[in-house]
Order: sequence, then C-alpha cells, then structure tokens
Amino acid sequence: MKLQRENHGSGRRAVRAGVMLVVGGAIGILGGCVNVAAPEKPIVIELNINIRQEVVYRLDGDAAKTIEQNRDIF
Repeated sequence: MKLQRENHGSGRRAVRAGVMLVVGGAIGILGGCVNVAAPEKPIVIELNINIRQEVVYRLDGDAAKTIEQNRDIF
C-alpha cells in the first residue's frame, strides 16, 4: 500500500491570491484621492534676524608693551 502525498501548495497559493485581492480592493476603496493645489495668496515668511558679532582679543603683557613702544609700525 502506497501512501499518497497530498499537494497543498496550490491551495495555499489560491488563499494567498484571494487575500491579496481583498487587501488590494480595500486599499483601492479606502485610499481616496489626494489633491495638491497652489494657494491663491503667496506664502509670506517673515524673518527677523539679529546678527551681532563681538571680537574680543587679549594681548599678553609683552606684546602690549611692544605695540606701545612701536606705535608707528602699527
């Protein structure tokens, strides 16, 4: 007596195809439509930018003395 093996592969494929069909249909129905349109009035962006720069330098004592002694160079 030979045992016959049943082929369940085609049945599973049919179930998967049915599920995909149902999911695709649901997405199509519930997906809706997206409209993108330019606004009638122009978009205005107001930027108030305050840029402040401070330059701070320190000279060590010897450099300050050299500058004071040689003012005509600088």
